[in-house]
Amino acid sequence: MAPSRRAPTADGTARRRVTATDVAREAGVSQATVSYVLNNTPGQTIPAHTRERVQDAVARLGYAPHGAARALRLGRSDVVLFLLPDWPIGPAVVTLVEGLTERLQAQGLSLLVRRAAEGVALSGLWRSVSPAAVVSLDALDGAELEAMEGAGIPVVSALVRPRASAPGVLTGSHTLIGATQLQHLAATGHRHIGYGLPDDPRVAVFRDLRLDGVRTAAFELGLAEPSVRVVPMSVGGAADVVAAWRAESPAVTAVCAYNDDMAFALLAGMRTLGLTAPTDLAVIGVDDTPLAPFAHPPLTTVRQDADAIMDFLTAAVLRRLAGGTPPRPPRSEAITLVVRESA
Repeated sequence: MAPSRRAPTADGTARRRVTATDVAREAGVSQATVSYVLNNTPGQTIPAHTRERVQDAVARLGYAPHGAARALRLGRSDVVLFLLPDWPIGPAVVTLVEGLTERLQAQGLSLLVRRAAEGVALSGLWRSVSPAAVVSLDALDGAELEAMEGAGIPVVSALVRPRASAPGVLTGSHTLIGATQLQHLAATGHRHIGYGLPDDPRVAVFRDLRLDGVRTAAFELGLAEPSVRVVPMSVGGAADVVAAWRAESPAVTAVCAYNDDMAFALLAGMRTLGLTAPTDLAVIGVDDTPLAPFAHPPLTTVRQDADAIMDFLTAAVLRRLAGGTPPRPPRSEAITLVVRESA
């Protein structure tokens, strides 16, 4: 077997990129064999000991396939461009990005996450990246969408703000989340219920959908319109809102918090007032974040089936790349009420 080599440049100060030819020479096989092994080419019977020699050579030389060359060979890159709206990067978004990354990596694809800034054209981004596909969680400009599809780049959507021709995959679930919160509080005897609004305008679309679900459920159950207040994300600010709810006539006895983080703030504000949940004020959150069971008291919350969304997006990307149509979106009812001690 030939000795390991990295082929220095003429001046001896730098090393050129290791190629598949170098791997073939190192392993004592043809370049075609290297290609078959690295790409798991179907229909090729490569002996196990030959595969091992190629993989050992790859490890010794530190070979990595050249992205541009691979893109030319396949007719596309292995990058899936994930357009993330200008949302706060909380636990739910992190879970979505991590899960989608893992699922696509298992299929030989890489996820590139970029924020889609409002009013900024995406053409420069997708033209420079040349992605295999684009995943968007929000509605795209019609001309931009047409340009990408016309360039052979499939676009997969799980829209929060639906277009008339494309109902939002995530829309119904967030409305149902709000309804589930209120229905649980009503089922436990509460009749005067508050809703905690976030003060971050970036989450307005989720806020509006969830609040709509709360209001609709209250109307259907014959309850009064929920008392809606903005809850600052500070202990003192949350305490002031709790005091205001309790001062109403009749007093609010339970609150639907926009998410678990807000619920934590409300519970902390209640403690500064000497109040406890659910005796003085019941609180229910959204997201079932990892800290929810450790709240004081443990937080009752609503969990969305993130796996269903990630599975849908992955399957949709793979089907579009194969020339097919996306699968049916996940059912909006894929949410779970997690009952603990706060409500």
